[in-house]
Amino acid sequence: MSSERAPLSAEAVLAASADAVVCVDSELRVTLWNPAAERLFGWREEEVLGEELPIVPAELKAEHGAVLEHVRAGTPLSIHTRRVRKDGVAVDVRINTSRVPGADGGVAGWVLSLYPSDSDVQARSSAMERARLVRRLTDVVVDINADLSRRTVLDRISRGITELTGADAGGFVLLNEDRVELVSISELSEELRGFSSALDESLFGELLRSGKSVLLANEDTRGLQDLVWADLPGLHTIALGVSNVHGRPYGALYALYSQRKVGHVELELLELLAAHAGVAIGNALAYEELNRQRVHEQAVADSSADGIAVLDFGGRVLKWNRSAVELTGYGAEVVEGRHPPFPLPACHGQPVKHRLGDGRWLEILMAQIPRTSEWVVDFRDITAQKAMEDEREAFLATSGHELRTPITVIHGYATTLLRKWSRLSPDSQYQAVGTIAERSSALATLVDRLQLGSDVSRGEMRVGRDRFDLPEVLRQAVSAFRPLSDRHDVTLDALPPLPPTAGDPLATSMIMDQLLDNALKFSPEGGHIHVSAREEGDAVAVVVDDEGVGLRPGDEERVFDRFVQSGVRGDDADSGFGGLGLGLYIVRQLARDQGGDVTAQRLERGTRMRFTVPLHREGEPEPAERTTTRSELPHRQPESQKTPKTSSSPEPLPRQRSPRLRASRTR
Repeated sequence: MSSERAPLSAEAVLAASADAVVCVDSELRVTLWNPAAERLFGWREEEVLGEELPIVPAELKAEHGAVLEHVRAGTPLSIHTRRVRKDGVAVDVRINTSRVPGADGGVAGWVLSLYPSDSDVQARSSAMERARLVRRLTDVVVDINADLSRRTVLDRISRGITELTGADAGGFVLLNEDRVELVSISELSEELRGFSSALDESLFGELLRSGKSVLLANEDTRGLQDLVWADLPGLHTIALGVSNVHGRPYGALYALYSQRKVGHVELELLELLAAHAGVAIGNALAYEELNRQRVHEQAVADSSADGIAVLDFGGRVLKWNRSAVELTGYGAEVVEGRHPPFPLPACHGQPVKHRLGDGRWLEILMAQIPRTSEWVVDFRDITAQKAMEDEREAFLATSGHELRTPITVIHGYATTLLRKWSRLSPDSQYQAVGTIAERSSALATLVDRLQLGSDVSRGEMRVGRDRFDLPEVLRQAVSAFRPLSDRHDVTLDALPPLPPTAGDPLATSMIMDQLLDNALKFSPEGGHIHVSAREEGDAVAVVVDDEGVGLRPGDEERVFDRFVQSGVRGDDADSGFGGLGLGLYIVRQLARDQGGDVTAQRLERGTRMRFTVPLHREGEPEPAERTTTRSELPHRQPESQKTPKTSSSPEPLPRQRSPRLRASRTR
């Protein structure tokens, strides 16, 4: 008697299996979950099908991926590890993993057979081995993060590949758009550094297309096409893991094996190292960017003409740029950690003006950086601006005083004539009108002088450089001033034969008028005024000596500044010399514009004014004119001793000094 046995279905076998059986597809989604898996881990089949496997703890995901990648080659693998139940309890299990071949010869998925591990010895051994691997990984990660130089970090990553995974060689490949470049190596020829190839043709490209974080390639699974590794004899396996920086693929770690086999542990360690490498590289890139920003900020600060300082919350200097050093004379090493060497504004946005010990003036502004509670202080040299302010004040005071006198006289006489015309005698009427005419002329001279000083200040003076008769100009000037005072003896020395000179005769005449006028005015007690001339080198020097009050020591240059008329000479601030303080300022500009110069010198008694006129050289081209004509410069007639006009002022002082233009008379 025979009986037929019905074949057992795969579903019935899986349902009756005492071991948990789980299948996942190539996308790592659950396709099979038998009743034993539900009993062991607590999830029902409908909860897990089509989803990612829920039993893998986060800290063991790298191990899980490494096992699947290792089994891809076809060799089943059994490991002792730990998985987690639905209630959160960890379970020690042994997992046997096999691959499911696909129709195209690839991998369609994996089958996992899991059962609890009751061996305490095996569990302890597995835990100890994992602890040892964690310590190795920790040491390598610490080494990688010990430096913030990107080049150093990448080199340490390559070295860590061989140290951690036991690879025979390693390297880091950088992703650069559609190409990959080998940027660091370990145990490979230095000539390989910098090798580049197409991304699509590389294993790195295949890893990115797979969406996984680790890949294992050998002669059985993939061709080893990466020619960059060709100088490693006996190469049979390449493991690589993608390294992400800020969530995007940055590069890949390559572990090369030519002598030993590769297990899932090595793949797991490589994947973990790649993750830590991404963090270390991200830190190095952030540090490089911070340094770049600092260098950029420092370059901007150092290129600024303004002094820039950054202060902490307590007002102490953190940063001090190059201009700050130049403006204050204090180096960064001196001021950092201390308060600035100048006062700070009491209120935000309100500038403070401060005079340094060397005479220069600073304007200081301050603003707060909200995020850091630090302060940015900007300070600039306003010495020239302050000098202009002083000049303006001096001009307003001086011109107001000088203009008031003739205007008051004119107004007084005009009012008298208007009210008392019929009661005045013809002589009185004539005298009043004459006074008005004289004061009007003086007023016109003041206005002309102001206009001329403005032309000089704007650089609009026009002075010719033609051949002219200098001795004749000197004789005319002396003749014009000789009869103006009974107390002065104005003389011109017998002139030696002088060579022809080149310049502007009208400008030279104005220079002589001003120098003789000053000589009369600043010799109130009278005396001898002596004019001489002689050839000196490539110029003729004209000297005007007087026996007046003289110059104050140190004022030999300051007398040529604008609006410093009363600083020319003398001790008494109320001596009544008067004037706008523009005369010598104009004289120097006229002399220099025609190629000469003018200087002042203290004498034992009186002052020596000396100016030079260049020689005229036959056959030489005429120098370019500073002006096309001198017709717009008014020729000032000699003034009386009672109302002479004078000026004085030195050239602008060097930047490190702070000129103070004063209206008061100095010695």
